[in-house]
Amino acid sequence: SLVSVMQIEDRNLFSSLRQAFNIHVNSVLHCQVRYSQLLGLHQQIKKEYGNNVVPAFPPKKIFTLTPAEVEQRREQLEKYMQAVRQDPMLGASEMFNSFLRKAQQETQQIPTEEVPLEIYLSKRQKVTVNILTSDQTEDVLEAVASKLDLPDDLAGYFSLFLVREGVDGGLTFVRKLQDFELPYVSVTSLRSSEFYIALRKSYWDTAYDSDVMDNRVGLNLLYTQTVSDIERGWILVNKDQHRQLKSLQEKGSKKEFIRLCQTLKYFGYIQFDPCVTDFPEKGCHAIVSAGNNELNFQVKLPNEQMKEGSFKVTRMRCWRVTSSVSNPPPNDCEVKLELAFEYLMSKDRLQWVTITSPQAIMMSICLQSMVDELMVKKSGGSIKKMLRKRPNGSLHRSESQQAVKSPPLLDSPDPDREQIVKLSTKLSSVSLRGISASNSANDVSGNDFHGNYAFEGIGDDDL
Repeated sequence: SLVSVMQIEDRNLFSSLRQAFNIHVNSVLHCQVRYSQLLGLHQQIKKEYGNNVVPAFPPKKIFTLTPAEVEQRREQLEKYMQAVRQDPMLGASEMFNSFLRKAQQETQQIPTEEVPLEIYLSKRQKVTVNILTSDQTEDVLEAVASKLDLPDDLAGYFSLFLVREGVDGGLTFVRKLQDFELPYVSVTSLRSSEFYIALRKSYWDTAYDSDVMDNRVGLNLLYTQTVSDIERGWILVNKDQHRQLKSLQEKGSKKEFIRLCQTLKYFGYIQFDPCVTDFPEKGCHAIVSAGNNELNFQVKLPNEQMKEGSFKVTRMRCWRVTSSVSNPPPNDCEVKLELAFEYLMSKDRLQWVTITSPQAIMMSICLQSMVDELMVKKSGGSIKKMLRKRPNGSLHRSESQQAVKSPPLLDSPDPDREQIVKLSTKLSSVSLRGISASNSANDVSGNDFHGNYAFEGIGDDDL
């Protein structure tokens, strides 16, 4: 995710100005922290990991900072947080992630208490789990798995996503929920009924479907997702295929239903909202989908001609997410996000392809997870992940087990090179900017997150 940190005023009892920062993740307020809290985090990390590992932190100043010094500190904090998050040990540390979770909860002023949380399995189906407001993403996923009676070794095949439902019923995948956030706080702080949390499979290779379908609950989850994807038009089905699917559905033949769907175009893909791309020429409107280790483009050319093509992740040398703003603060500013990747078009020709979309970060997360999955498979490993067990004294899950119900019958179909070595690894960057009228438009304009993304994103690295 892109993270911007803005300076705000925070006066103590003696009316002296202290520096504080709003940290935004994907243009949404994540938490508010003071400089002293960030310094405390730095000192903890340094104590745990040593001076040789921890990057330099902006020093304390005795006197009030000038605007130029404030901007310098902002830039230094940006570099510091980028360096911490990009470090494979520091960035994944519980110390760092718990700091962000605690700050998120304190900022939203949500006390720790037991609450119900709805998790959607499809548009019409959901389960309610009792969790703590302080439960992190893995805790909530564990609670959902327990509620559904999904085995721990299969829970790792699924993830929680923040989604938004539009007025037309369309579904937008905003982001995959991460270890540094509290799902309950993340969704409630948006204060909109358009947003909710959904459970969806998080792998791309359909060969893993067999593992999931060997379990009754896993089969029902995969079946429910597949039906939903057909209904929203993400999977293409012609009339003959629709008749076959409806017959299998009426017979209750869920495995055969899924097996047939695996042969259909765009099975297992995530479709993004309409966007703009510069391929094959600038200003083309497109529908982009992610799946099968590729980005699929359905492009409408300026002459109204439609074209389709795919870009394989194994032929992408690298990619980056960039952000810019249309208006300088304090005016309302619209953040424009772009995903650009360098692609091997032919043996000796690399070309940059750019997508302008509010979902650019989600696209990059999909690309990264494809790379991760390919690397695990190449090393002979497994994507199975055992969820960690809760420590003693944590919330006891006492809800009765609930199986996933079958969705209703399908509605009628609408009539109408060798592998490149440089790809991306899980890195992060942050963008910090002051929140005062004197700040220039350059605070966030043109920030280039090449090789990294903030707290959820992507960075260039060798395979």
